[in-house]
Amino acid sequence: MNKPKLVLIGNGMAGAKLLEELMISCPEQYDITVFGDEPYGNYNRIMLSPLLAGEKTLDEIMIFDRQWYHEKGIELLAGEENFIKKIDRVNKRVVTINGKFTHYDRLIIATGSKPFILPIPGTDLNGVMSFRDIADVENMVSAANTHKKAVVIGAGLLGLEAAMGLCGRGMEVTVVHNNDIPLNRQLDQESGELLKTALSERGLMFKMNAHTQEILGDESGQVNKIIFSDGSELETDLVVMAIGIRPNFKLAQDSGIHCEKGIMVSDTMQTYDPSVYALGECIQHRGDTFGLVAPLYDQARVLANQLSEHGVAVFETLPTATKLKVTGINLFSVGDFLGNEHTEYLIYRDKQQGIYKKIVVQNNTIKGVVLYGDTQEGAFYNELMDNKTDLTALRPFLMFGRALCEDQVPSAFVNDKTANTLSVAI
Repeated sequence: MNKPKLVLIGNGMAGAKLLEELMISCPEQYDITVFGDEPYGNYNRIMLSPLLAGEKTLDEIMIFDRQWYHEKGIELLAGEENFIKKIDRVNKRVVTINGKFTHYDRLIIATGSKPFILPIPGTDLNGVMSFRDIADVENMVSAANTHKKAVVIGAGLLGLEAAMGLCGRGMEVTVVHNNDIPLNRQLDQESGELLKTALSERGLMFKMNAHTQEILGDESGQVNKIIFSDGSELETDLVVMAIGIRPNFKLAQDSGIHCEKGIMVSDTMQTYDPSVYALGECIQHRGDTFGLVAPLYDQARVLANQLSEHGVAVFETLPTATKLKVTGINLFSVGDFLGNEHTEYLIYRDKQQGIYKKIVVQNNTIKGVVLYGDTQEGAFYNELMDNKTDLTALRPFLMFGRALCEDQVPSAFVNDKTANTLSVAI
């Protein structure tokens, strides 16, 4: 009896996590073919920043190399020639750019996201690039070997990691941002200022509250200058845009699958077509899209549960913690860290040691947390928030962490769940 054919479009972290889960739950149930645009096995995209910084090698960031797929009996078709150009839902097959057809009984779309590029003149110049894959890292390393000045547009997680990686390779790096603090979506004003100071001490320069208007190049088409809306300018040899991602759902949309901000999926990761599922950065679930790895892995577990016909798991969006991968800088952020007129704030400061802690409380439960300089209790606070633990008895001890809270109020932890795994940007 032939096994049902399962086709996976996308060999990123979400897709590979699904494969890993399927190899645990139903390793013999499907005949699996995976299509990936990049000519590799599966690698840890989170580790692109250490790869850029020279702290990791390509082999060290591989999760599943090609041999793993071979050993598991999974057909991996990786590289540009295996790019899927069409999903033919009527005949239940996918078509590559070279015209190759592959039939499916179950199709999983995990096409990820694309970097957002500013719609301004000059983005097609040599030396203007994004920071999303190994090819981008290779281009940035090459530029760092031959040029001296770089501008990174965007002071989010990815932008700061790219900037520090280039700085570590000897470039003069200026971070351009449209806010007055870095990581303004993860940090409040005080912690953001601490981070900016720490990064400045490590060699980064900042141009804040700035809006890029145009990128200029020389006669050879190489970028050499950025013009801003206030008339100011910066000379540069390299421009890295790290200003966000957009779900990559065009392939699904062209096939008639319902999409809005992303591919619309149910709680079981099923699209409006019962033979087609989707997961990862390309989806939209209950109005949300996703860019961090923890919810992607949760989606993979749910989908593996469905495909293995256990059929009991559903996906639920939970607040996801953020950490920055820069050596010597510790920060943690989760939930509503700004608060409002209905919230209270527990705050600890030690300017001499560069420590700042803020817990946002509403109705005696944690709504959000920002930690800078000392993040060891982040998982504990995340757990209390997820479990909606009543803080009435814990408040006098909360800033001192789990050990003292459990020692003084052991009854508050009798029914607690296991702490969630923290995630970082992808």
